[in-house]
This record gives sequence, structure tokens and C-alpha cells, in this order.
Amino acid sequence: MDTSFLELRCKEVVNVVDGRRLGHIVDVVFNLENGCLQGVVVPGEKSFWNVFKSGTELFISLSQIVKVGEDAVLVELFASSNPNPPYISTASHKKEK
Repeated sequence: MDTSFLELRCKEVVNVVDGRRLGHIVDVVFNLENGCLQGVVVPGEKSFWNVFKSGTELFISLSQIVKVGEDAVLVELFASSNPNPPYISTASHKKEK
């Protein structure tokens, strides 16, 4: 199945481990050396105190994507013993580009 970034960003990302909705894909990450897709980026967790703050984003590696469906992207996050989500800072992510 072929898809474009425009189609991907319209799909909601859902964690199959706990059923949480993680939001929509905001960016994709490529390895420029070999041209392969490394993963996708979704917005970080929002809470009452940081609703208007965009400080972190969540990177989801390609190996954590379970299924790309018609309406949603199913991912498997935090199934291992790693309790800390792999957040990346917006500032550091923009500098790497």
C-alpha cells in the first residue's frame, strides 16, 4: 500500500497497548544516508498546564508501527519495561534538520 505524507497526517495515531490516542502525525524522519524512513513524530502529551506550550514531540520508530489502516495508524509503545516515553524537544528536532 502506497501512501503520501498528506494522507498519513490525516490519520490518528493510536497506541494498541493502552488504547490512548496520540494525535496526528506532524512530521516524518528519514535517514539521508540510505534514504530509509526512520519513523514518525506526533505531538507530545498535553496537560491542563501546558495546553498552549509546544515543547516536546513524540518520536515513533518504524519498528513500533503495527498497522497503517484506512483511518488510523496503530503503534505499540511502552510495552517494554521502559517507563519513560521517547520525547524529543521541538528545539533540538528543528536544529537537526
